[in-house]
Amino acid sequence: MDLSGIIGQFTTQIRVGQYDLQFSLGKVHFLITSPISLVREGAEIGRWNEGSWPDPAFFEVMNVNLSRYEIPDDRTIVLYLENGVEIHLSDDSDQYECIQISVDGNPSQTII
Repeated sequence: MDLSGIIGQFTTQIRVGQYDLQFSLGKVHFLITSPISLVREGAEIGRWNEGSWPDPAFFEVMNVNLSRYEIPDDRTIVLYLENGVEIHLSDDSDQYECIQISVDGNPSQTII
């Protein structure tokens, strides 16, 4: 999966639903239903789980440019922000899709 279009982009808002958390980086939109961790220097500084409000540390992901990303395996995406915060997205279910990624102008979605 090529997410190179998100490099240098930032999010201005996080949308919280009862069972999902959503955010956009430029034209790329993420809808997540599995836990999300925010990490700085190897330590978790924030977490979101389905059915809960995100920790205040999620304010640190807004208006900060994305410097790079990694897809270490077929169930994990790590987004690295210029302020040292890492957003860890992971598929934690063998039964359901946990991450939906869509791009403006592209009718298809990537589902993990």
